[in-house]
Amino acid sequence: MAGRTARWRTLAHSGAGIAVAIMVMNVATYSFQMVAARVLGPAQYGGVASLMALLLVVAVAQLGLQATAARRISATPDHVAQIERVILRVTYRAALALGLVMLALAPLVWKMLRLDSIAPALLVAVATVPLTILGGQTGILQGERRWLALGAMYLAMGVPRLVLGGIFIAVRPTEGAAMAGVALSLFLPVVLGYFLLRHPRVPGEDSELNRLRPTLRETVTNSMALLAFFVLSNADIVIARNTLDSHDAGLYAGGLILTKAVLFLPQFVVVVAFPSMSTVDERKTVLVRSLGLVAAAGVCAVLGAWALADVAMIFVGGDDYSDVQSRLWLFAILGTLLSMLQLLVYSVLARQGTRSAYLVWVAVVAVVVCGLLQDSLDGLLMTVIVIDAILFVVLLALSLWRLREPAR
Repeated sequence: MAGRTARWRTLAHSGAGIAVAIMVMNVATYSFQMVAARVLGPAQYGGVASLMALLLVVAVAQLGLQATAARRISATPDHVAQIERVILRVTYRAALALGLVMLALAPLVWKMLRLDSIAPALLVAVATVPLTILGGQTGILQGERRWLALGAMYLAMGVPRLVLGGIFIAVRPTEGAAMAGVALSLFLPVVLGYFLLRHPRVPGEDSELNRLRPTLRETVTNSMALLAFFVLSNADIVIARNTLDSHDAGLYAGGLILTKAVLFLPQFVVVVAFPSMSTVDERKTVLVRSLGLVAAAGVCAVLGAWALADVAMIFVGGDDYSDVQSRLWLFAILGTLLSMLQLLVYSVLARQGTRSAYLVWVAVVAVVVCGLLQDSLDGLLMTVIVIDAILFVVLLALSLWRLREPAR
């Protein structure tokens, strides 16, 4: 029994424990979407889905804060007390500012998304505050490589959403009830993060580079780079809605379900690898090994989508999407490319390669311009795959070349 307990402790404190926690979080989040779709029906769920997509855009600030905190703590661990103090100041200010912005935009969101009332839009503004705070909290834990605490945070982000959201929409199947459950569930991990970060800090070194303005500037830069990747990974569905007929656009959206699954499958690799990519001695080795791991997972996904296409169709949408079945392996390739690009983008953030991040925006423009010229599902899919592949090759070459240089 003692040996089994020791093994569980080792798992919880390792990267494998993070993988399990992130997998549970993603499954819980996806399950909430399925429950909401079934309970609310197409009319009400359409509004919830659009609001959840809006929260994904707002979450770019959360990811920027997390990347900034993790990189700074990993790169300068002797300054952790100062970094944590400043990161939390930036986090609370950003959360309040974004919350007020979303509050001001609530009437516009209400009208544009054609919601039943303004209440769901107001709840998005409420949810923005804890969502942003989570960025600073998880970034500190990630930078300190406190995997057990970070895993608990990820579990708290996913499971309460399924439980509370499910209860709320079961009692009152409306858009407002669903978003109330989501907003309330986001405060639980924030409370947990507060207690996890409450331990006393040993005073360390201070630096001008870790003061408020440089930290805020890096957070904005990181958020813009991650926003570029977010736009790149989602622009094709908007293009499909405007260039393909409704049937083919629906098939493309169904195929992208598999793409997103492959994209988020190795997400734990980014979380575990990013602190090491922020250190001079480890960053090149960790990048190469992490890319190999993500590529291996992608190959398995592509082969699975090709050999077990019938099984994959269950998750894509069933018989109504049968016309896309023969192309599922291509959507898995797209997901693999995006997964490796995500890792490279985080590698760029880890070494503060601002100019390299601009290339992602160039790829976004290329996808939009070339995608709008396509009039078939296959043409759009191959266009996106080719552009993403070119971006991957260019970013990989630049990253390996830059990592040969001594760090500043």
